[in-house]
Amino acid sequence: MRDVPRWVTAGFALAVVWIFVAETPGTPRAVAANLVIGLALSLPVAYVFRALFPGRSDLSRTTAVVPAVARYVGTFVYELLTANVEVAKRVLAPSMPLDPGVVVIPLRVESDAAVTVIANSITLTPGTLTMDYDGDANALHVHAVDAADLDGLVEPVRRWERYALVIFDEDADPDAPAPAPSRLEVSDDE
Repeated sequence: MRDVPRWVTAGFALAVVWIFVAETPGTPRAVAANLVIGLALSLPVAYVFRALFPGRSDLSRTTAVVPAVARYVGTFVYELLTANVEVAKRVLAPSMPLDPGVVVIPLRVESDAAVTVIANSITLTPGTLTMDYDGDANALHVHAVDAADLDGLVEPVRRWERYALVIFDEDADPDAPAPAPSRLEVSDDE
């Protein structure tokens, strides 16, 4: 049974969301009880709205995606925390040198969902902001408070992209070399 209706997969996903929404205590018994409650609530709802979930889910693919999602979230949380500390240092020590700039980061992911997730991850990380997406070049324009270390700035984006290639079932090889980023030089006349 590797192939199930997509509404069943959606029901299970909603049941997991229920565990968090219900503010479940961290005990295994409470998690199991709320998972059962979540399934009892979500599976009928997903069935009623099954037209929103057409097709079937390949469970073998789903089990491959879960570790990639966990790594993506873990990497994002780590980058979020370290960026907060770095920005706090700069606020508390205003004499630290800054080299703000715009960096063009070409991407290997191509789906709208994957590009959006990466762009939002960049924007949610303090000190960086996704300014634009160039669809022709498949590249993000990212403003950074300190763009002096180009490789250090782009490295987390490459890790997110590696996981996003698996999560969104993209064609590119996650282990293939990524296109080189470049710093966008902006003239004072513009």
